[in-house]
Amino acid sequence: MIRSARARRAASAVLLACALLGGSVACSAASDAPVEGRDWKWDEKAGAAEAAAFMEVDVPAGATEVKGAVKLVPQDEIRLLSFVTTRKAAEELGRQFEARAPLRVRPARSPGAQDSPDFAHLGLPEPETLKGVRWAGVCPACETDERRASVQWIEISLQALDGDRTRVYLTAW
Repeated sequence: MIRSARARRAASAVLLACALLGGSVACSAASDAPVEGRDWKWDEKAGAAEAAAFMEVDVPAGATEVKGAVKLVPQDEIRLLSFVTTRKAAEELGRQFEARAPLRVRPARSPGAQDSPDFAHLGLPEPETLKGVRWAGVCPACETDERRASVQWIEISLQALDGDRTRVYLTAW
């Protein structure tokens, strides 16, 4: 997510330089500046199964609204997975990602504040924009999680719904 903000600042700097140089040859670099949507794309052949396999996450039996996607970005792939399950199943899954800190509530950000609205691609609100969502993240390699040795970072967000249902959001790269 920082990468997106950094890319926007770099693109702005290039465009400002072009304006100051009067549109000379140096401005051809502006076409190489990172632009959201041009430097990444969604893998249309990948979904929930591919995201879950990479994360080494078993979607609980009986889960509903299972959705997933893979975002292809330079030198990375971001995997998204979401589903609705029982509170107990969500809590059990959440404990896998509490290596250094327990699930905790983060202050909700305004919908326009996020750098990259990834879950919107799945028709879902971004978890960081929802009030009361609990979150945890971990670097599996740092915690010697052998199952997830190829995962650099994975995070989980749990959104309490009505009754005994919880929406699980997972992001990994």
